[in-house]
Amino acid sequence: MEYRDYYQTLGVKRTATADEIKKVYRRLARKYHPDVSKEPNAEAKFKEVQEAYEVLRDPEKRTAYDQLGNEMKSGQDFRRPPDWASGFEFRGRPRRRAGPEVDAQFSDFFSSLFGAGGGFAHSGEGPAPAGRDHHARVDIDLEEAFRGGTRTLELRRPQQKPDGSVDLSTHAVKVTIPAGLTDGQQLRLSGQGEPGQGDGRAGDLYLEVHIRPHDLYHLQGRDVTVTLPLAPWEAALGATLTVPTLGGPVQMRIPEKSRAGQKLRLRGRGLPGDPPGDEYLQLSIALPPADSPKARAFYEQMSRELAFDPRAHLGS
Repeated sequence: MEYRDYYQTLGVKRTATADEIKKVYRRLARKYHPDVSKEPNAEAKFKEVQEAYEVLRDPEKRTAYDQLGNEMKSGQDFRRPPDWASGFEFRGRPRRRAGPEVDAQFSDFFSSLFGAGGGFAHSGEGPAPAGRDHHARVDIDLEEAFRGGTRTLELRRPQQKPDGSVDLSTHAVKVTIPAGLTDGQQLRLSGQGEPGQGDGRAGDLYLEVHIRPHDLYHLQGRDVTVTLPLAPWEAALGATLTVPTLGGPVQMRIPEKSRAGQKLRLRGRGLPGDPPGDEYLQLSIALPPADSPKARAFYEQMSRELAFDPRAHLGS
């Protein structure tokens, strides 16, 4: 994933004011709007400009983005710092109608920072203005997604002061995490967003949950994959092994003549759901090292007595 320098995209300094950013954005939006522009790659340029403006126009998102620092350059390989902006709460706002500022599909870089929703939720309608929805990204471990539970989250809520600067206040939210929660799924906490005006209802708080990478399991949807190393004799002759699952270790029969790269399935051993996910065991062959005279002699004996050519399929 590539880093995006939003200041460079708009051609403004990091010290630019909100008015300066708005003025530059409007000029670039007119220049690259795909309905009227004759510029090469106008649509792609327009989306880049719009994405940069969505971040830099918002004091909350701009404050969070600036926490990444200014050492990186556009196009450099980027990996989101662990738990960056996890629990960083953003306000939503009404979606815009089509026009000079039409909605765009933002980049993976944007989504990695602010979540796939990006905080763009409708604020609701009614006789009195409803409070805006709030959005936050939270990161949990795979084991927590498997078993579910209740936890208290510490969320940082940016609050804009009259002078335009932003303060961060921390507040606690108790949330129930359902067993079988998948990566990117949203949890809605009714009425825990921005208070409404007058009799208007309060907005909601949406938590976009992401599951941290795991050292052992690779998650895809509700399925998990584990690499299972086998000794050569286990692969050749078959064996019954104890293998790990999210629900605890189980016994698994490895068939004889198993091959490296082969996948075996444990039904229903992935994340809970309807239907539940499966666990896949991807087999690999681990060779004992020839690090002693006895081991070397054993390998030499195999080379003499076994009629085995691992490259026979390549031809002469």
